[in-house]
Amino acid sequence: MTKIDRRKLLASLALSSATWTVSAALAQQPQGQSAPAVPAAPAPAPRFTYEDVTKRARDLAGAALVPPQSLPEPLAKMDAESWADIRFRPDRAALAGNGALFRLQSFHLGAQHRRPVTINTIRDGIVTPMAYTANLFDYGRNKFEKPLPVNTGFAGFRLHFPLNDPRQFDEVFAFLGDQFQILGRGQRYGLAAGTLLLPGAGAQQPFLREVWIETPESGAERITFYALVDSEALTAAYRFDLTPGQTTAVDVRVTLFARKAGVQIGLAPLTSSFFSGENDRRIAGDFRPELHNSDGLLMNNGVGEWLWRPLRNPAGIETSSFMDKDPKGFGLAQRDRTFEHYQDLDGAYELRPTYWVEPQGSWGEGLVQLIESPAPDEATQNISAAFVPKATPEPNKPMSFGWRITSGLEMPRLPPLGRAINTYQTQAKAVSVKDPAPPNARRFIIDFAGGDLPYFQSEPKALEVVASSSKGRILHSFVVANPYTKGFRVGVDVQVDPVQVVDVRVALNAGGRAITETWTMPWKSE
Repeated sequence: MTKIDRRKLLASLALSSATWTVSAALAQQPQGQSAPAVPAAPAPAPRFTYEDVTKRARDLAGAALVPPQSLPEPLAKMDAESWADIRFRPDRAALAGNGALFRLQSFHLGAQHRRPVTINTIRDGIVTPMAYTANLFDYGRNKFEKPLPVNTGFAGFRLHFPLNDPRQFDEVFAFLGDQFQILGRGQRYGLAAGTLLLPGAGAQQPFLREVWIETPESGAERITFYALVDSEALTAAYRFDLTPGQTTAVDVRVTLFARKAGVQIGLAPLTSSFFSGENDRRIAGDFRPELHNSDGLLMNNGVGEWLWRPLRNPAGIETSSFMDKDPKGFGLAQRDRTFEHYQDLDGAYELRPTYWVEPQGSWGEGLVQLIESPAPDEATQNISAAFVPKATPEPNKPMSFGWRITSGLEMPRLPPLGRAINTYQTQAKAVSVKDPAPPNARRFIIDFAGGDLPYFQSEPKALEVVASSSKGRILHSFVVANPYTKGFRVGVDVQVDPVQVVDVRVALNAGGRAITETWTMPWKSE
């Protein structure tokens, strides 16, 4: 008898035995009684979804914020340099099975990273917590007298993907504290994005409490994860859909719950640094001409106007607000891509990305708020930008928003018009040699390039300088072709009363239509 025949015989005997057993049981049943019920199969475990995170955020908002437990002493006393020496072991990365293109690593607690984050993975709707073990990390020069507790936890996480080379996994996303960073192909980390900004909250900004990461299917180039964010003022449930590439995009959805009334929020906050640039040279003694992660705030407001606001390193904290309704987009941009302007081989400032925020759905009335603070060094994050809605969340009532953040280098669609690529300031000059230099006046020089501007190189008289000042007056303006940029250089002289703050706006028109974005900048006379 073959092996296959033996299996058939055993199966037949088992079926016959089962049939006889059921028949015998039925024969023993008293007349008029039904057969006993067959036990139902156990119900499948419920699949974890974004709605589960939303429910947790709602429940959390109904309770007071619980402060984090104290870190073990060796981690609490650790300085930033020692913490940076702790590295996750790449061979222990999660999500590595089933041909997935993503790898999950975690950050260790320590130094200023004191709030533990619970990290979970999801496979087929089932949640599995990521357990802390010391062998996940290489501790470098750090030595501990006794093992760290098994419940030490993590400070955040990062995702890797074959971004620049199909044979190598590169970091593409990192989430630490209340901020996350995104990388596209050929980019270097610079500015950062946040979950929410709470104006005036100081150190009480929202923080990541727990995250759930979906296990992607084999070969998938998109990954989804959820996050629970907490603060003294509100809680929030997030969904992130990350798509790496030449430009990496992350779609963000948030549902938030206020713990108290009157909480002002800032949506899609961005933070960056501006230490020095061609329009603001407040440093000396450094061989590097410019040092900044971003050089301007770009906006596309609700009526479709494109605005460019160069960044500065001010002597004191300065806030600029741009009223708007349902903005089409805003972002902190790094436009200067010329290495010679930075001369920093390690910093590679010319490879720092632009983050562009595109709202999804209506954001209503509000304002894009830019805050510039003094920076004593290039490492200080002294720039922040966010959209502050006029409406505030009400306790026990959910409030939802969505947006997309794109990280890129050259992004020609931002804007499709001519753009301001350089900004300079100097003393206003007399119009003629017979006139004295005007007092309390300033000359702003802007280089516009791109868009349709190359078309007008041979006919600059077809261009009209549109300049205005919120106070004072425009003394003089001019436009000349710039063959080096294939664009135009515009000069505008502004005069105001002493110690007066004005907003200056400059653009180029042709035939009654705007062919450049509107450059805008505040200025205070001496």
